[in-house]
Order: sequence, then C-alpha cells, then structure tokens
Amino acid sequence: MDRELMEIVLPRLARRLYKQLEQYRLGEMNHSQFSQHFETLLQRQYAWLSKQGVPEAEAAIAIHAGVLVLSGPGLRAEAEQDNVPLELIEFRAVRMAAEDIARNYGIPKVRAIKQISAIVAQYAE
Repeated sequence: MDRELMEIVLPRLARRLYKQLEQYRLGEMNHSQFSQHFETLLQRQYAWLSKQGVPEAEAAIAIHAGVLVLSGPGLRAEAEQDNVPLELIEFRAVRMAAEDIARNYGIPKVRAIKQISAIVAQYAE
C-alpha cells in the first residue's frame, strides 16, 4: 500500500469523522443517524479515491485500514474492558475488515489481512 495514499486518506477520514462524532456526542445525532452518516462518509471517500484513479480494492483497503487506525482509542478501551490483549481486539477488527474486502472485491482474505495489518501497525499510536 502506498504510504502517500494513507497520508491522504487518514486526514480526510479523521476530519469528517470527528465532526460526526462531535454531533453524536452533543446529542445532535442519534445512533442510527450516526451510523447512516458514517456509511455515507465511507462511500464518499471511496468514490473520491476512485475518481483519483485508485483501484477499487486498494481504495477499500485504505479506507478500512484508516477506520481501524482512527478507532485505536476505542479498540484499546474494548481490550481493557474485556481484559484481553489489544492485539486480539485489533486482529478481530482486521479480520472482519479483510473478510468484507475479500467478499466484495474478490481479493484473497489473507492478502487483505496482511495489507490492513501492515497499515494499522505503521500508523497506530
């Protein structure tokens, strides 16, 4: 995965997701609305990457990995709450993302796991 691509995807996702989280936190949006807006955000990011010439599977991997990187605090909290190693929670999330990518883009799940894991490891705090 191209590092430059992640340097574009992460800030774009972070800015937009932060705004939505603030609205949710302030009660301006309920859970259903947040989920719907989040799905729309991901679709827009995917469409934007497509317009930039990024191949479909690569765009999907970048977006899924970006979401996992930005979800780091939540994953850490889940690991602490469940009293399990963070790596276990991260791998479950990576595996689920890879399964979605494999199912929708026809790439091998193992390849998607490797690519997403590498990105998460590189950008996680």
